[in-house]
Amino acid sequence: MRASLLQIAVNEDESAEVRRVRAAALVRDQAGADLVVLPELWTTGAFAFEEFGSQAEPLEGPTYEAMAKAASDAGVWLHAGSVPERGSDGQLYNTSLVFSPSGDLAASYRKIHRFGFDKGEAVLMGAGREPVTVRLPDTTLGVATCYDLRFPELFRSLVDAGAETLVVPAGWPERRRSHWTLLAQARAVENQAFVLACGTAGTHAGVPQAGHSIVVDPWGEVLAEAGADEEVLTVEFDPAKVARTREQFPALKDRVLGLSTPRR
Repeated sequence: MRASLLQIAVNEDESAEVRRVRAAALVRDQAGADLVVLPELWTTGAFAFEEFGSQAEPLEGPTYEAMAKAASDAGVWLHAGSVPERGSDGQLYNTSLVFSPSGDLAASYRKIHRFGFDKGEAVLMGAGREPVTVRLPDTTLGVATCYDLRFPELFRSLVDAGAETLVVPAGWPERRRSHWTLLAQARAVENQAFVLACGTAGTHAGVPQAGHSIVVDPWGEVLAEAGADEEVLTVEFDPAKVARTREQFPALKDRVLGLSTPRR
């Protein structure tokens, strides 16, 4: 399976519309890949809190339309990162969009864990409620977003729902880059799954971004890692390695806590 992580730069001197056009072109350039992934809130910047309201879109807004067409043109599964969504209830959400190669919406996910400690995203956006998985021909994706990476219970629920490849778009700050790498590897090892974590380059509202998108295998080995600047990180991996790993080292079978029916 071939995946391309588009570590796009988000800078204040480029409008959201120009960035949409540029991102769509990058997606089309990945024709031949099986899966393409964009970062979190790449139209606005994950730390551009003051822009969330003015840049919010309905689910089927301009980013949806541009990404649906790009996925169809390239013939790829596309995790289009996330956008500030204005829900039908009027509430803002940090919402991820996943498109099939035909350009149809396969799934949407509203970020469950909002960052900010009682400010920023944590107060401006509503919380999602449901974990989301998406079945591809060769693997099942578990969908999470940025700050979700710090909450292992979400990833356990995704694995319980059948996830074998965990996809994490993010706008992760450079000052905590060591956590980004550590947590991506931890989520891979403890869940015996691939982790595809796609960050941004550039600066969001004065906050330098970590970049360093990363692909980790079920044993915690880093298969590929980007640098700090805008980059397309492409990697080939074997989804069947998840089943082999879980068979060779069946640690998940020894789980006790968190199971609906305790083992005796």
